[in-house]
Amino acid sequence: MLYKKAKGYALHIFLFLLTLLTTTIAGAEWLYGRPIFGFTTNYELVQWMPWQKAQAGLLFSLPFLFVLTCHEFGHYFTARYYKIRVTLPYYIPIWLGFTSTIGTMGAFIKIKDRIFSKKEFFDVGIAGPLAGFVVALPLLYYGFTHLPEPEYIFRIHPEYQQYGLDYPKHVYQDMAGSFSLGKNLLFLFFETYVADARLLPNQYELIHYPLLFAGYLSLFFTALNLLPIGQLDGGHILYGLIGYRNFNRFSPVLFFAFILYAGLGILSPNIPLEVAQWLYPAYGIYLFLVFQRTVPHVKYAYMLVGVVMAVQYGLAWLFPDLNGYHGWLLFGLILSRFLGIFHPPAPDERPLSMGRKILGCLALVIFILCFSPTPFVIK
Repeated sequence: MLYKKAKGYALHIFLFLLTLLTTTIAGAEWLYGRPIFGFTTNYELVQWMPWQKAQAGLLFSLPFLFVLTCHEFGHYFTARYYKIRVTLPYYIPIWLGFTSTIGTMGAFIKIKDRIFSKKEFFDVGIAGPLAGFVVALPLLYYGFTHLPEPEYIFRIHPEYQQYGLDYPKHVYQDMAGSFSLGKNLLFLFFETYVADARLLPNQYELIHYPLLFAGYLSLFFTALNLLPIGQLDGGHILYGLIGYRNFNRFSPVLFFAFILYAGLGILSPNIPLEVAQWLYPAYGIYLFLVFQRTVPHVKYAYMLVGVVMAVQYGLAWLFPDLNGYHGWLLFGLILSRFLGIFHPPAPDERPLSMGRKILGCLALVIFILCFSPTPFVIK
């Protein structure tokens, strides 16, 4: 028994340490603007960054994993408070070596017991985002109040130095494929009211500031978990507030709107025929896979596919520059096919206390503050 328990702890520790390693390497890659490995023009694999430099990625990995860990242990300790059997967090490391990642796909805990009340669902669901948000705030405050001098960017991009601090006028004129972070209300607040405007990095260079990048990703994952759909944390919270029947009517509507927004700009009257002849069927298949498990009969899935494609095409015709964020489409597929957009019932459906209802409203405010419709931008 002790051996089995020690073996289980070893797996959690190993995954955490491996994720610490991969997020540290990823942080260094974003900091220095290049992967550790790359290919020459002759397609030979070479090492672009010495391993010694990778330790600078700890400025990213430590704060980011701290927020992620507080989030997961918020769930864990609340579940243990209710005597619900639950695992320690499983961290998910990822590092490809030749292209940039953030070093992890997050973490999760596994609940091994049935949850018997709305109150328990609500408390376990809300504890994680609240814990993560509380520790993300001082991280953002410190990052925005300890910005380096503007000349810092010349250490990352020495080629900018020839232009001086006016480099944006020269560098960003032709930056096809450049990457930047989106905006959310909380990030805008810190930029406007907390940071020294003279020190604020350009939006395309913010990824080289590890504390700000870690803070932004902390808000992104908080908002992602607070989406009020299915069995995400936000789904548990909304289920606790409005109950089983109302939630399972409302969640599919939110999911439909989510997919509708995500796919805006894919269909357009301006798409050449040779592209449209494969794009339209492929997108239709994707939509069918997404909606198949959200309706009681397959014919309704076909109807939803038709409605979404017609609405998106019509909006593209009326507003040619209107675009959603296509990155959400992958998350929509994961929600539909693996996580589910419905919530299971609890035997005890008694209404929540007023205090929990206020906390639920606070969670909605946190979601609004942290959510970015377009979290990552490629020019």
